[in-house]
Amino acid sequence: MKFETLAIHKGNLITDKNKPVVQPITLSTTFEHGNEGGVLYTRANNPNRMALEELISVLEKGEDAAAFSSGNAAGTAVFQALEPGSHIVAPDDMYHGLHNSMTILFKGIHEVSFVDMSDLEKVKSAIRPNTRLIWVETPSNPLLKVTDIRAISALAKAQQAILVCDNTFATPVFQNPILLGADIVMHSSTKYFGGHSDILGGALVTKKRDAFWEKVRTVQKVGGAVPAPLDCYLLTRSIRTLAYRMKGHAEHAMILAEFLLSHPRVERVYYPGLKSHPGHQIAAGQMSGFGGIVSFTVKGDASTAEKVVSKLHLFANATSLGGVESLIERRAAVEGPDTKTPQNLLRVSVGLEHTDDLLKDMNQALG
Repeated sequence: MKFETLAIHKGNLITDKNKPVVQPITLSTTFEHGNEGGVLYTRANNPNRMALEELISVLEKGEDAAAFSSGNAAGTAVFQALEPGSHIVAPDDMYHGLHNSMTILFKGIHEVSFVDMSDLEKVKSAIRPNTRLIWVETPSNPLLKVTDIRAISALAKAQQAILVCDNTFATPVFQNPILLGADIVMHSSTKYFGGHSDILGGALVTKKRDAFWEKVRTVQKVGGAVPAPLDCYLLTRSIRTLAYRMKGHAEHAMILAEFLLSHPRVERVYYPGLKSHPGHQIAAGQMSGFGGIVSFTVKGDASTAEKVVSKLHLFANATSLGGVESLIERRAAVEGPDTKTPQNLLRVSVGLEHTDDLLKDMNQALG
């Protein structure tokens, strides 16, 4: 079946004897012993979570998936499953939440080298004898750098390291990292999977159920950072429209990117769909669409960028992304003093409002 069909039907796990068309929400925290599904306690498993995990696994072409209470919890589970003393190669512009997880929670436990993942030679140079994990985020947040997943996969296999790809920006609608050589795919399901800025969640998908994956599953079960049944239900429901929402987000993002590219008040535009983007050719070879995030730098400093944001009416000045509404923020202000993001950079999560209205609003704000 095609993606759109799978998204609607694969996650619809019906356990009610009355056969409702839509799966029920199972709120019980405990279940009678000996039931057909083998469900015992909702921290370990739940029918709504089972449905969500099966759905995400199928869409990402993996053997299994594990749902978590947030994207950070999902990423942190991978780091927890590594043996102490492991070396990790990660992007120098990695999402700051997971960057903090590596540098704060696992300080003294793992070693990390942050490099430009779009430069294959720098990745090669960063690999050590004890490198056990290579983390890829493509397109990256917020600089929209593109990493060649196939090329990094070859390096990971030669090192016998695990390759994890954060696929949050692309979603399985536009990119399947497992088919490109990744071992595990990570998502902040808060973003496009949820799609309405009202659900917190994360997920991991594995290419195969191996020993490392069993460690990840143990972290999920014993650590207990799992989503509630209602959140799982809402995510499964939202994913039904994911393909159509992503097509709209990508279409609108391209229109905005091209508009910004020709605007005299804009210094630089970051969007892999633009032919001027340094990673465009690689992106075109591993993605079927370029996503809904556009970053750009205004001509001026941080205060200039803040003034642009303050004049906008349809773009909410808010963190996060992936909802139907357009959001914008000066990303460096959120990431803190150690950020590598330009101070005058604005990241836009392009929503599904009519593009005529979005462009008019952006034009008046830029002046």
